[in-house]
Amino acid sequence: MAHWLFKSEPDVFGWDHLTALGQAGSEWDGVRNYQARNIMRQMAIGDTGFFYHSRTGLEIVGIVEVIATAHPDSTAQDGKWECVDVRALKRLPRPVTLDQIKSDDRLPDMVLVKNSRLSVQPVSDAEWQIVLELAGHSPD
Repeated sequence: MAHWLFKSEPDVFGWDHLTALGQAGSEWDGVRNYQARNIMRQMAIGDTGFFYHSRTGLEIVGIVEVIATAHPDSTAQDGKWECVDVRALKRLPRPVTLDQIKSDDRLPDMVLVKNSRLSVQPVSDAEWQIVLELAGHSPD
């Protein structure tokens, strides 16, 4: 199972929006960056990701699960964009801010630190565990 990070502006589509959709989840649509699209093409059903509030908040607030692999983005007019579907799994006990991540000596290579503009990004297993630790998340 791989791990990812999904960024969204909370006033446009935040954690509460996704949790309100329940098990049905939502397309992670509207991504118009080739690198992010190609990353979504690598995702598998059951992969997990962090939900990150961008622009406002700048923090990881929850965990999502990929529930559908890459498929045509229903909001794209030209057919060259794809997306995955995700559903909310769990809100983190406490948010993990971008400042916390940047100041943690164990996370200097995290894509969020190196390429903060990328809206969908991979997260290594080690980074995943560190962020969960920072969030006070105990393994289920």
